Amino acid sequence: MTTPLIGVLALQGDVREHLIALAAADAVARPVRRPEELAEVDGLVIPGGESTTISKLAELFGLMEPLRERIAAGMPVYGTCAGLIMLADKILDPRSGQETLGGIDMIVRRNAFGRQNESFEAAVEVAGIDGGPVEGVFIRAPWVESVGARAEVVAEHDGHIVAVRQDNALATSFHPELTGDHRVHALFVDMVRAAA
Repeated sequence: MTTPLIGVLALQGDVREHLIALAAADAVARPVRRPEELAEVDGLVIPGGESTTISKLAELFGLMEPLRERIAAGMPVYGTCAGLIMLADKILDPRSGQETLGGIDMIVRRNAFGRQNESFEAAVEVAGIDGGPVEGVFIRAPWVESVGARAEVVAEHDGHIVAVRQDNALATSFHPELTGDHRVHALFVDMVRAAA
């Protein structure tokens, strides 16, 4: 597979920015809102936004179970910020009725770095990415409290886990799609090619 087809879950959040970053990383990218669209893609990005809203909209659009099934079957998936929360097996402080897709053996804390006005940018060294640190944009960002044996910590900031990889799943607390640096997306595109 030279040019994978990668979907961006287009229910809420920074969908357009991910579509641009994936295209810059040599993938064909398109929005995914329905189960039949999900069935056609080789991999999926779950963008930042509000994890409770994404969870409820996924249920409303009939995507929750198809997403869980594809992720469990090994479809490559990358979640940023709220997407990281959606990929967690457990949330420490879930909102009422909030569900996750699972896929990464980790426990996360929502809004751990603070509220909207405490958002920040920081250089983050990410294992597997050459060329120096990536610029991480942290917006009401979660962090990972702990990981299980199968999950690999690939980045930390200020003593907190901010990026994790497990099998075909990748998750970051931060938003690389907002920086113009497409190396994290290129890493994910390579993961999708390798899984084909």
